[in-house]
Amino acid sequence: MLSYKAPIADIKFLIEDVFDYYGHYKQYPEFEEATPDLTDAILQECAKFCENELLPLYQSGDKEGCTFDKGTVTTPKGFKEAYNQYVEGGWQSLSHPIEHGGQGLPPSLGMAKSEMMGTANWSWAMYPGLSHGAMNTVQTHGNDEQKELYLTRLTEGTWTGTMCLTEPQCGTDLGQVKTKAEPNGDGTYNITGTKIFISAGEHDLTDNIIHIVLARLPGAPNGTRGISLFIVPKIKTDAQGNLGEANHVTCGSIEDKMGIKASATAVLNFDNAVGELIGPENKGLECMFTFMNTARVGTALQGVCTAELAYQNSLIYAKERLSMRALTGKKNPELVADPIIVHPDVRKMLMTQKAISEGGRAMIYYTAKIVDDIEMAKTEAEQQAADDRLGFITPILKAFLTELGSESANHGLQIFGGHGFIKEWGMEQIVRDARIATLYEGTTGIQALDLLGRKILLSRGKSLKAFAKEVLSFCKDKSMISSNPHRRQMNKFIWPLSKNVANWQQYSLRLALKAKKNRDIVGSASVDYLMYSGYIVMAYFWAQMAQSAYEKLATDVENRDFYRAKIKTAEFYFERMLPRTKSLSKMMMADPKTLMQLDPELLSFL
Repeated sequence: MLSYKAPIADIKFLIEDVFDYYGHYKQYPEFEEATPDLTDAILQECAKFCENELLPLYQSGDKEGCTFDKGTVTTPKGFKEAYNQYVEGGWQSLSHPIEHGGQGLPPSLGMAKSEMMGTANWSWAMYPGLSHGAMNTVQTHGNDEQKELYLTRLTEGTWTGTMCLTEPQCGTDLGQVKTKAEPNGDGTYNITGTKIFISAGEHDLTDNIIHIVLARLPGAPNGTRGISLFIVPKIKTDAQGNLGEANHVTCGSIEDKMGIKASATAVLNFDNAVGELIGPENKGLECMFTFMNTARVGTALQGVCTAELAYQNSLIYAKERLSMRALTGKKNPELVADPIIVHPDVRKMLMTQKAISEGGRAMIYYTAKIVDDIEMAKTEAEQQAADDRLGFITPILKAFLTELGSESANHGLQIFGGHGFIKEWGMEQIVRDARIATLYEGTTGIQALDLLGRKILLSRGKSLKAFAKEVLSFCKDKSMISSNPHRRQMNKFIWPLSKNVANWQQYSLRLALKAKKNRDIVGSASVDYLMYSGYIVMAYFWAQMAQSAYEKLATDVENRDFYRAKIKTAEFYFERMLPRTKSLSKMMMADPKTLMQLDPELLSFL
């Protein structure tokens, strides 16, 4: 049976000490109610819900899975009851606008809620989680009537939402979308087509599901320039939201998957289903990016959740499992053997898990502040500036953190040894559930192409320059200004970080020059470049956490071991994980000829 204890101390450390959420909230009158007392109460209550209600359903939900019968999907035992508690507790409405029934608290606070729920039970959390992207899309691009009708119910949680992009013939390449939208002459459209891999596309948790669907209008241009976006409810409603007859949306099947078995992944058939246009005609893909950025940050969060759950259970097991003796002599002579936590290799895996989960959490919480800035922007310029920052870091978060989350899960299975391969311990489920995160919402390769191709090369490194400037300003402040009493202690972090950021900029320029001569360099270097970038970004946040820990230790703060552990983990990261950039830099700068010189026919072993 898996265990989970919400990491409240670590969350509060980031919120209060590292990122100063409360100073951030003071910029926005709308967030005046997000006080330390209220935030603490929310975190504590959310932790109880996650630990007591969601975690017990994690393994049982995987074992039972969702069931499909003639278009009807039933979620595992206990899921619907937990969802009702979630709605009654007001958790769905926490960080959404008051005018649509929300509580008006910051999106960044909602991210902390989502982390705890996702760690306790990712499959369950996907059902309300998919609604957030739909809500953001309607909020940004919907008209007043659509906001009143759909946002109110989605905010309550009495309805849920989905994102319907993928079709049998296309995944990432949405220019191949074939779903059609025929105008009815009354402002509505008949939507016809098939969508696959639709998370939470059908279930029994709510009476209605609101699908956000990509489709083509008659005469629309080919490719991505001819895609529009539509709202298509499972059940038709009147203007007041009263449910009527079923729309022509049916679930053809649900997928039999490697992991996240308790989350229904549906094949949806739209057969002249009535929908409404949202946003301008043929601008659906642009509107959908509102949804996509939200979804990608949410998927990045899964990497952190995976790492945290794997780490907590690995640590418990490593302290209890007895095997052999420490190489430096018996540590527990009264026992038949020492616990495996004394062995350096096990300790290395545990420290890697800890560095990933806590470093990843810092990356997510930093990004959550940017999301706040986008939500609260008063001018188009402010919104664009924040959106540029989010756009740069999103592919790094999504790919890097999910890859590291999967690494952490595999370390956990390795620590458990043979027991990790047995279902009752739960570690193999974490490995299976983690794997999808590197695939959906754009694979690691797609995120890497977005980062290197679009965010670096096409924009001439504008966003990288801005982020590098931020990091180097931090380095200068912490290492050179005499008012920082911890500058000597921080040098072991500052100098490697400064050097890596400078190298990052130089390598980016060299890749840009290489790409002018050979376009294949973009594809061959992109994944290594993204992972290289991710390690440097995480180093920045470990340096910030170390600085904050030194500052706290200079006071009479309680729980001093917590802050000492932060510094020791930062040292581990810089000595054992950041050096991975050296091999990645060599690989990403290699000529792509070794990838492409073998004829496809010669790849065959027949």
